[in-house]
Amino acid sequence: MLKLYYSAQSRAARPRWLLEEIGAPYELVRLSLPAGDQRKPAYLALNPNGTVPTLVDGDLTLYESAAICQYLTDKFPDKHLAPPAGTPARGLYYQWIHYAMSGLEPPAVAIFLNTIMKPEAERNPAIVAEAKLTLGKALRVVEQAVTGRTFILGTEFSTADVMIGSTLAWAQMMGMIGSDLPAVAAYLGRLATRPAFQRASAD
Repeated sequence: MLKLYYSAQSRAARPRWLLEEIGAPYELVRLSLPAGDQRKPAYLALNPNGTVPTLVDGDLTLYESAAICQYLTDKFPDKHLAPPAGTPARGLYYQWIHYAMSGLEPPAVAIFLNTIMKPEAERNPAIVAEAKLTLGKALRVVEQAVTGRTFILGTEFSTADVMIGSTLAWAQMMGMIGSDLPAVAAYLGRLATRPAFQRASAD
């Protein structure tokens, strides 16, 4: 059985949501990051970075959320969570998966670290100002992409929506998405109605 090491409000939300969409049985192993579960030797033997998520599937261990999501998508092709290989749509699918990691997440994390996570004396307002500009540009790219579309690729839900949607949902929770992005807000609203998203977000 698949085993997902998980902590709420972390990158582990991505593979958990995807596993719920897939409907395959899996074991959820909850880690308490404040308690330091991620630094215990048994966990570090699986994930030397001491981060979440980590997925174990038999002899395979993966600990990058995007890689886990792509692996699960390929493992369950009957769920049709990616466009056919070799098509233009598949290229766009890969683009959006990586855009979540390279376009949206870095500035959002920089804002979080320097406004919430770090002690006030260690926060850097200049980093926050630059990150807000960068995130704003990235969000407008998504705004344009989802305007007039149900999902990021069009009418069909895919793993790209899990990656983009989970990142946006976290940014929204942290107050980083304003009212000037109506298409993004509507897109997040549609994703939030999905039963798999609700199950994965329940606790």
